[in-house]
Amino acid sequence: MTRLALEQVTDFGDFTKGKNLKEFFKQAYSNISSQNCLSDVRLSPDGRHIHVIVRQPKSGLMTHDKYQRAHLMQCQKQVDLVLTGNVPIVDVIYIPQSKPEDGASVLGVIFENGRVEFWKFLECRSGWHLLQTVDLCKSPRAKVISVCMCQNFIIWCEERPPSENSNSVSSNLRFCICKKTIEVNEGGVSLGNVKIALHNNPRYTTISSGDLVYLLPDMRENRVSCKVFLAWSPEHDRFKVHSACSCTLMKSSSKESDFKRLVTDCIGLLFTINPPDICGFSPTGCGDLLLLLSTGWVCIMKRDGGLRNIYKLPDNCLSASGSQNSLNIYNEILALTIGRTLFLIDTKCGLELERISLKTEGLLFVNTLDSHCPQMLSETGLFVVTQNPKPSPTLSEDSSVLLVEAVFEEACKYYQQRSLSSTQLTVEKLKKGGMFQAPISLAAILRDYLSNQKTKTGEKHSTGQERLISSLESELRSLVLLEDIKTSVVKASEKDLENYCESLVQQELCRLLSGELERENLQYLNGIFHLFPTYSWHAMQAVLHLRCNGEGLLSSKAPAELWKIILSPVQPTANFAHCNGQQKHTAVPVFELLCHSIFKFQPSWLPRILELAQQQSGGSSKSSWGYGMKESSESLPLYKRALTVLPCNGTYQHLKVELLLCSERPKAIMQALRILIKQGQWEQVAQVAERFCRQSPLLNKEIFSALLCEVSQHRDLDPYLDLLWTLCPEDMTVTSILNIVLKDLPDSTQNTGPFEAHGSQVTIRLLKPLLRKVLQRETKPSQRYADILQSPTVPPLTPPRQPKGLFRDAEQKETKQRTSSGSQATCQARLMCPFYSHHTKACCHPDPNVRSEMTKHYPHFML
Repeated sequence: MTRLALEQVTDFGDFTKGKNLKEFFKQAYSNISSQNCLSDVRLSPDGRHIHVIVRQPKSGLMTHDKYQRAHLMQCQKQVDLVLTGNVPIVDVIYIPQSKPEDGASVLGVIFENGRVEFWKFLECRSGWHLLQTVDLCKSPRAKVISVCMCQNFIIWCEERPPSENSNSVSSNLRFCICKKTIEVNEGGVSLGNVKIALHNNPRYTTISSGDLVYLLPDMRENRVSCKVFLAWSPEHDRFKVHSACSCTLMKSSSKESDFKRLVTDCIGLLFTINPPDICGFSPTGCGDLLLLLSTGWVCIMKRDGGLRNIYKLPDNCLSASGSQNSLNIYNEILALTIGRTLFLIDTKCGLELERISLKTEGLLFVNTLDSHCPQMLSETGLFVVTQNPKPSPTLSEDSSVLLVEAVFEEACKYYQQRSLSSTQLTVEKLKKGGMFQAPISLAAILRDYLSNQKTKTGEKHSTGQERLISSLESELRSLVLLEDIKTSVVKASEKDLENYCESLVQQELCRLLSGELERENLQYLNGIFHLFPTYSWHAMQAVLHLRCNGEGLLSSKAPAELWKIILSPVQPTANFAHCNGQQKHTAVPVFELLCHSIFKFQPSWLPRILELAQQQSGGSSKSSWGYGMKESSESLPLYKRALTVLPCNGTYQHLKVELLLCSERPKAIMQALRILIKQGQWEQVAQVAERFCRQSPLLNKEIFSALLCEVSQHRDLDPYLDLLWTLCPEDMTVTSILNIVLKDLPDSTQNTGPFEAHGSQVTIRLLKPLLRKVLQRETKPSQRYADILQSPTVPPLTPPRQPKGLFRDAEQKETKQRTSSGSQATCQARLMCPFYSHHTKACCHPDPNVRSEMTKHYPHFML
C-alpha cells in the first residue's frame, strides 16, 4: 500500500547573490502579512522565479530566481528584478514566446495606471533585462483592476472615471472588459489595438482557463449583479451567464456587448436565487474552473455550463481557517489548502486520499515541467507531494510467542466469566490440566501457521490439517496483521507513528464490530474513540464505506450484520445497570459513538446518517433484529438517540430540526415545527407544513390548527396564507375555525383607532377566503347518498336465488316437458317477484296496479 506525503524540496540549485531561500520567504511574507493573503505571490510556469507583489508601505515587486549554472552566480554580477514606486502593481503575467526555441517567456508587470513593463530573464546575461514599456489604456484616468493572458490576447478589466450626471447604479457599472492581441518576437513585444468586449459591467476578476476567460464578481459588494459570473471566449466574442447555485446555463450571447442587456432576460431569475459566495477559485487549463464555495463544497464549473460537486469540506472548516486557501487539480488529484491543512482528494469519486497538517499556510501552484505532481510554496520552503509505500511490519520470534500466549490469556478471561467456581483460572492450569482443549488446539494451529509463514512453504496437501488452516486463513491473517501493527507502534519512529496508529485503530474497530460486543469490548471501544477521535472517525468511514455524493446524500456498502451491531439500542452485556441507586456502567453504545464522531468532524452529516440508519433498520424490520415503533426506556427510536449528542445550550437548533424532521414521526414533526415558529423561520414553517400535511389527516389537522393560532396572533404568515388555506382539513368547520381564532387572539393593550396603519391582529378580510371555502363545502349537497334518495316506483327486484324444496318430483317433470321459453319466463317471474305466493300461485302485492303489471309482463306467471 502507498500513501501520499509532503516532502520538502532541498535541491534548488543556486540563487541570486547567494541568498537563503528561507530568508527570502520570511522577508516576502513579512511584506504581505498586513494583507493576510497569499494572492500576492506568483510563480513562473517553470517554477524558477518567485514574485511577491508588495502593497504596503510602498508598492513594489520582489523576485527570487533560481540559476541552473552555479558559475554564473559566482563570477558575474546578477541583476535582480526589484521594483518600487508610488503606482500600485496590479499583477504579473508570463507571455510565451511565439517560437519555443526563442528561449524563456517574457514577464509583464502591469501597473494600475495601465503602464506595462516587459522583462526577460537571461541567465547568460546575469538576470533580468527590461525590453520595453507600453500603455494598455487609452484614457490617462483609467485604472486596471485585473489582468490575465488567454492564447494570444492580453485581457483586463478597466475602471472608467464616473461622469458628473451618473447615479449610484451607473457608478457601480462603470467598468469594461478590454483585450489586445500580443506577440513576442525577436524585436520585442508587439501589441494590437484596444477592443472593448463588454461595457457597463461591475468590477470583475479575470481568470484564464484554456481558451475561455471567466469573469468573477467582487463578493464583497452585495448587489444583484454579483449573483452571476460570466464565461467569455475572446476568440469568438461569446458570453455565457453562469451561477454558482445552478448547473444550468442561464444565457448565451455572441453579439451582445452591453452588460445590462446581456442579463436582461435572466433578471427575474436573479431575484429568486441566492447563490453561495465564491471563496476560492483556480483554472484547470482546459476551459474548466475550480470553485470553493462558502457552503464548503469544492465544485468544478465545466466549460459547457455544468456544475459538478467534487468534495464537501468539514463543517465550519472555512470559518475556522479564515480566508487563506488555494486549490489546484493535478491529473486526477485535487489539492486544497485550508488554513494549515492540506486535503488531497480523488476527483473521480470525491474520496479523501490524505489530510496533512501544515506548520504554516501554503500556496499551491502548477509547475509546467511536472504538472502531475502537487507542489506547494510556504514560508518554510518549497514542498512536493510524493507517494511513499507504507512500511510492511514483520513479526519477530518474540512477537509470535506473545501471540500464542495471548490465546491462553483470552481463554482464561472467557472461561473465568462463565465459571461458577471461585477458583482463579490461570494459563498454566489451561496448559497442563488438559480440561479445555479449544485454546490448546487454537494455539497449535496458530504455531503451525506462523511457522509456515516464516519458512514460506508453498506445498499444499489434502490432509485435514491443511484444510483446517485454509479455512481459518483469513482470520489468522487478520490476527497476525493486528499483532504486527501493535509491535510496529512500539518500535516505530515519530514519523511513522501516526500511520501505524491509524491502521491500528481501523483494525481494532473491524475486529470489535465483527461480532456481538461484550461489556469489556464496549468499554474498550469507547476508550478508542476518546483517545483517538480523528483516527476513529476515519476508521468508521472506512468500515461503513461511507460516501457522500454531489447532492449531499450518504451511501454505505456495509453488510446488514454490521448495521445490526451498530444500531443495537442496548448492548447485550453492557446494559446500564444500577447498583444501590448509582450508575455502574457508563459506556456509550456504538450508534451514539458514531453520532458523536460525526457531530465533531462533519455535523451536516448527522441528519444524513440518521436517514441511512433508518433505512437499514426499516429495510430489515421483518428480520429478527428489526426495530418497531414502540418506545421504551430500553429501546429509544434512532432520532432520539441521535439527539443526545447535541449540546443542551440550544446552539445547534437547525440540526435538531433536521433530525426531528428526518424521523418522520408526528410528535417529532410537531416539535420541529414549534422550534421553527419560535425562531420565526416562516418560510421553512410553510415548507414543513406543505410537506408533512399529506402524511396523515390527524397530523394535517394538528399542523393546520397550530398555524391558525399563529395567524390569529401576528401577521408574519401573511405571505403564506394562500398555501395555508389549501391545507385546511376536510372535517374542519367554520365554527371550529372561529373558535381557534377567538381563543388565541392576543389581548389588546391599548385602544387603537379603526384605521390603524400597521395592525398586527388578524382581520375578517384575511380569513374571508378560508371561511368562504369551508362554508361552501358545508352547504354543498353531498352526492354520497344521491342514488339512495332517488327510489323507483317499482320495488327493486331481489337477486337470483336457488329455490330449495319448493317443487315436487312430479312438478319438476312437468316443468321439464314445457317449452323452453315458457319455463324460463315462469322461473324468471317467480324469482323476480318478491310477493309471489306458492300457495295461491299468484302475486300477493297489495296494489292491484302492480299485480296487473306483473301479469301483463309475465304471461306464464299463472301456473
